[in-house]
Amino acid sequence: MSRQSSAGPPTAGLSSDLLLGPVSGTNTFEETVQRLLQTVRLGLIAPGERLPAERELAAQLGVSRDTLREAIASLAGAGYLISRRGRYGGTFVSNVLPAPPLLAEKNPTGASHPSITAAQIDDVLTLRDILEVGGARAAAGRVLSPPERELLWSSLEAAAAADADEYRRVDSRLHLYIGELAGSPSLVPLLADVRMRLNELLDAIPLLAPNIAHSNKQHEQIVIAILTGRPDAATDAMREHLSGTALLLRGFLE
Repeated sequence: MSRQSSAGPPTAGLSSDLLLGPVSGTNTFEETVQRLLQTVRLGLIAPGERLPAERELAAQLGVSRDTLREAIASLAGAGYLISRRGRYGGTFVSNVLPAPPLLAEKNPTGASHPSITAAQIDDVLTLRDILEVGGARAAAGRVLSPPERELLWSSLEAAAAADADEYRRVDSRLHLYIGELAGSPSLVPLLADVRMRLNELLDAIPLLAPNIAHSNKQHEQIVIAILTGRPDAATDAMREHLSGTALLLRGFLE
């Protein structure tokens, strides 16, 4: 596959087909961002080289062009991509890529976030999956009181209405309250601990508006499954939601 540099004529580039195959699951935006990030950060499309045309790339990834545009816009905002117009226009990898939070095991000195290691990312995400998926299932299996139901719904609405500065806080509150509804007092301190560790990771990556919008839809699916007493649906919805966050964290940090 040929690439076109920002200087003009087409140039030969490394094949990116390995990573730019069809995405799977329903977290299409998050997985598209992850695939593009991996492709750029691994050098399969080098700085200054052009990505495949939008129609071609959307077909490769098996996503809509709207989803692809949102992913490209998000990565452009984060400094990884740049769009140009004209005869040799298109979407290009930035000539100078942002310096990601370096993993301690790769660079023990001078890292932006020297405490973050690949093993710690895996640990946080695995523990979160165990606790939050099980918590959502347990909450959906309980008969909730009217005040509990009202607070759960108001927590959902607060997350949906939050601006970027407030989102982490109200998102954390919603997830912790779902854990509280599981009915195990011992669960909440564990969730609080893993949430603090998770937020440290989330603070190291850009806050992407399409991901927030997608997360809010997933929050609603989780809450409705809990309120309607459907443990299997709550389990599936929470697992899907956590998977989307994990895709972005691994894409940006690993």
